[in-house]
Amino acid sequence: MSNTTVSAIIACGGSSTRMNGTNKQLCEIGGVPVCVRSMLIFDGLDEVTEIIVSAREEDIPAIEALAEKYKVTKFKCAVKGGDTRQQSVFAAFMQTDKSTRYIAVHDGARPFADPEKIIKCIKDASVFGGSALGVPVKDTIKTVNGGLIVDTPDRSSLYAIQTPQVFRRDVYVKGVNFALDHELDFTDDCQLIEAVGVKVCVTPSDYGNIKITTPEDIFIGEAVLKSKK
Repeated sequence: MSNTTVSAIIACGGSSTRMNGTNKQLCEIGGVPVCVRSMLIFDGLDEVTEIIVSAREEDIPAIEALAEKYKVTKFKCAVKGGDTRQQSVFAAFMQTDKSTRYIAVHDGARPFADPEKIIKCIKDASVFGGSALGVPVKDTIKTVNGGLIVDTPDRSSLYAIQTPQVFRRDVYVKGVNFALDHELDFTDDCQLIEAVGVKVCVTPSDYGNIKITTPEDIFIGEAVLKSKK
């Protein structure tokens, strides 16, 4: 991994509609904003050479100020995101150093990703071209149509995919070009390279790598933080 260089893209856009209008990126857990915790995870990895944040335009000054306040040394810039996740990540990608070999896309609202598991995810991406953290689903999943259950997929093959999702740079570019050429817009970054025939590896993660989505998740996040301490 000595020659591994990673550009980390932290996706901090989103409308926070399920947070009752509160910006989840700037909410504090243990006194530290969620997005800062996410940035600091990558700031501490030797493999990561730069951090680029995509965010709503009105949030950029706050994110820049927080990166300085909390001494995120690898923070490069914050850029205005697009109307969709794919557009937002691509806007950040355009600011990455062309010499980096891997792109790691992470949700700013996942402040508890395990650094060791991220490193394993990067290693897996170097072998397969792409990898994402994931965990087996705990619940029984139902396919529902019109309010009625129509199928029960085999749970043993179902995983909840998290972030970061890490891709070899050339593979990611190929996926982006394919999506642009065919006017496709994916909600998940892995879909970009799945679309060009690359099989994405799932790197085992843990259930503590939660995503802050609803107000209740702040309390869960406080519990996760306490358990880590």
